[in-house]
Amino acid sequence: MDELIDITQEEENTEELYERKRFTVDAGQEMLRIDKWLQARLSNVTRNKVQQSIAAGFLTVNGTIVKNNYKVRPADEILLMSIVAPISTEVVPEEIPLDIVYEDDTVLVINKKPNMVVHPGVGNYTGTLLNAVAFHFQKNNVNAEEDNLPRFCMVHRIDKNTTGLIVLAKTGEAAAHLAKQFFAHTVHRRYIAVVWGNMEEDEGTVDVNIARHLRMRKIYAPFPEGDVGKRAVTHWKVLERLNYVTVVECRLETGRTHQIRVHMKHIGHTLFNDTEYGGDRILKGTIYGKYKQFVDNCFVLCPRIALHAKSLGFIHPKTGKEMIFESELPEDMSKLIEKWQKYVAVKGLEYSDE
Repeated sequence: MDELIDITQEEENTEELYERKRFTVDAGQEMLRIDKWLQARLSNVTRNKVQQSIAAGFLTVNGTIVKNNYKVRPADEILLMSIVAPISTEVVPEEIPLDIVYEDDTVLVINKKPNMVVHPGVGNYTGTLLNAVAFHFQKNNVNAEEDNLPRFCMVHRIDKNTTGLIVLAKTGEAAAHLAKQFFAHTVHRRYIAVVWGNMEEDEGTVDVNIARHLRMRKIYAPFPEGDVGKRAVTHWKVLERLNYVTVVECRLETGRTHQIRVHMKHIGHTLFNDTEYGGDRILKGTIYGKYKQFVDNCFVLCPRIALHAKSLGFIHPKTGKEMIFESELPEDMSKLIEKWQKYVAVKGLEYSDE
């Protein structure tokens, strides 16, 4: 744990941004301020960073949040949640348009466009959301004295080709506060997706562990037995049935990497045009004739995974008030759904599992 408030890793849309460190104070330990005690046990972490995390409620002693001046005692059980995996590349400010939904001196909520990587990494050093945010902060003189601000402002992510709402922190304290909410599963996240096939039920829940695929390391896989991976829970509800595809709402209880994509495929309903999980080919209906041409046209119309982060809700780190934001479906997904609606209306189709 090299940094308490710096984050990033190659995977997106994940709770794996956070880790928990547990300590038990030795029986012979003399009473010592907890910030000093922790600093001595964490490499490359300043006392100021430790104090920020403690002040934000990222640390508990025997299950209770304490202040920086708390003095450790023998047998104390200490739990520290930290944000991990610091960015290894410099975040260079770039003038890239941002769809800012809300901003104050603590948080920034953005409606992310498709084909935009959230943070710099291998193969994506420029043109990312964080490059754009760094420019926005620089232009508006946001915490200009904190040169590393763009490095810790991100507390969650969505995939490159997923659109929708993402919240960023503008202070270290806000980053810790928001991260704690994500870790505790108290953040409201609702996605809209178009999936292949007709869902048998009107709603349901997928509670299946997720981990990296054992052979194809760029994707993730379900592990129903629960002995591999981390628990992941997705609640889904049908919004509209369109014969060979279904429009669904997915509410995340957890936030694992590729969670919706893996869970929907696991129950037989791969997301439409999800190239990594096989949704970029016809999975329901004939593979010949006019229908094939129709589906190919749909792929062109929405040339990405049909997934949108529609709503996001959290407790404001400074005011303590609940905030909920909504975003409209992007044009490509709206047109995709309209095209399927017209197809079903013209054909007068009832569902068939060709």
